[in-house]
Amino acid sequence: ELKLPLYRAHSPQMGLRRYFIELLTALSNRCRLCPTARHLAVYLLDLCMDRYDITARQLYSIAVACLLLASKFEEKEDKVPKLEHLNNLACMCNVNLVLNKKDLLRMEMLLLENFNWNLCLPTPAHYIDYYLYASIGENDLHNGWPITSLTKIKAYLEKYAYYFLDFSVQDPTFLHFPPSLTAAACVCASRICMQISPAWTTELEVLTFYSWEHLAQCIEMMLIYYGNDIKEAGNIKKQVTIQHQEQDVVGDLSHQATTQVLFQHYRPLVQHSATFSHFQSPVQD
Repeated sequence: ELKLPLYRAHSPQMGLRRYFIELLTALSNRCRLCPTARHLAVYLLDLCMDRYDITARQLYSIAVACLLLASKFEEKEDKVPKLEHLNNLACMCNVNLVLNKKDLLRMEMLLLENFNWNLCLPTPAHYIDYYLYASIGENDLHNGWPITSLTKIKAYLEKYAYYFLDFSVQDPTFLHFPPSLTAAACVCASRICMQISPAWTTELEVLTFYSWEHLAQCIEMMLIYYGNDIKEAGNIKKQVTIQHQEQDVVGDLSHQATTQVLFQHYRPLVQHSATFSHFQSPVQD
């Protein structure tokens, strides 16, 4: 981790980053790749975009090559996406681009040479499962009360942690934090959202080597995003309520979670504003 390449955020194509991150996410989801492969593919693409001035059309080839390299490094051989499958996916057909094996192999070789044949580049996804083992303890409190089912609470917390983990690749600002710190912040932000106290335990500090002070800025960014997500989902909920006002579901809708697609069985923070009061001010990009 200490030897990771420097990320300067100097990419001339920064405005296209979000689109290609979403493309990689869609491709990895359709191919059912593991989170570590997806996050490594995104990181490889970020490093390429940061170093070179690349045309939009070339970015498609590079993005797919990054995905293939990452999957070859992280997945079993039979899980590596086949070129024919990738070309037939709707998200690739929509851009009217057909990749051929020769060009992709050439691109993979160029990327490997660019990275000095070293793809052992840790991302937050490589740390998250390790930290989640200690994410809930017997002495933790939920809403001020002892936890009756550690297994159930831990399952919900994992959903939150991966929610924050997936968000971290959307904002390149998180690349300025060490990957292990971002992963630790995902766990801590999840505990805050689920009202588990204390927010950061001694066990987690010993495991991660990060104190609350180390994590505070990264956590703040995540909670600000979470707050914005709450507002956006609240607006969507109002629209849904209006559309179904004649149905007997309004009472249920009023208790739906902000990120209800992700957390269907868990009701998140209602008083999220109290959580933000612990922070000083929003982070300035």
